[in-house]
Amino acid sequence: MKKAIIVSGADHTADMIYHTLRNNGYDNISVISVGNEVRRSLLNAIPDIIIINTPLYGEMGTELAETAAKDTDAVVILLCGRDIADELADRLSPYNILVLSKPLNHRILSDGIKLLRADTVPFSDIRETEEVMRRISNIRIINRAKSMLMKYLGFTEPQAHRYLEKQAMNSRCTRYEAAKKIISDLT
Repeated sequence: MKKAIIVSGADHTADMIYHTLRNNGYDNISVISVGNEVRRSLLNAIPDIIIINTPLYGEMGTELAETAAKDTDAVVILLCGRDIADELADRLSPYNILVLSKPLNHRILSDGIKLLRADTVPFSDIRETEEVMRRISNIRIINRAKSMLMKYLGFTEPQAHRYLEKQAMNSRCTRYEAAKKIISDLT
C-alpha cells in the first residue's frame, strides 16, 4: 500500500493532487492543511511521497519540505508560484526536492511523481524518465524567461506568455529555444 501526504490550504489544488496520486497507484492518501500537523504525523508513519502546495497556513512550506526530506525517505514535491520557483529549486536541490511551479496540471504532476520514483521504474521505462526530466527542465527555462519578462519589462504573466509564444512563432523555433534567447538577451 503506497502512502501519500498532501499538504495544501487550497481545496481545489488538493483535489487535483489527490486524483493524480490515485492515478499513480497511491491508495492511502492524507490531506493536511497545517505544517505542524504534518510534522506530528511524520513521527508516527513515514509516507512514500509528500506533496506540499505553498503557501501554507502560518508558514511558506519550504522549511517543512526541508525537514521532510532530511528526516524521512519520502519523496518530496513542492508546488509554488512561478515567480519564486527557480530560486526555491536552487535552494532545495541539495535535499532532492522537486519544485514545480503553479498553475499545474495532472500531466506535469504525474510526470514529476514518475521522475522521483525513477529508482523503482523498470529499466525499459528509462527513456520515458529521461523525457520527463527534459520536459521539466524545459518548463523551468520557459518559466524563468516569463519571470524575467515580468521583472525587467513589467509584463503581466499572460503578456509574458503571449510574448514568448509570439517570439517562438516568429522565429520558427520551440518555446524552449525562444525562452533561452530571451534569457540571454535580458542578462
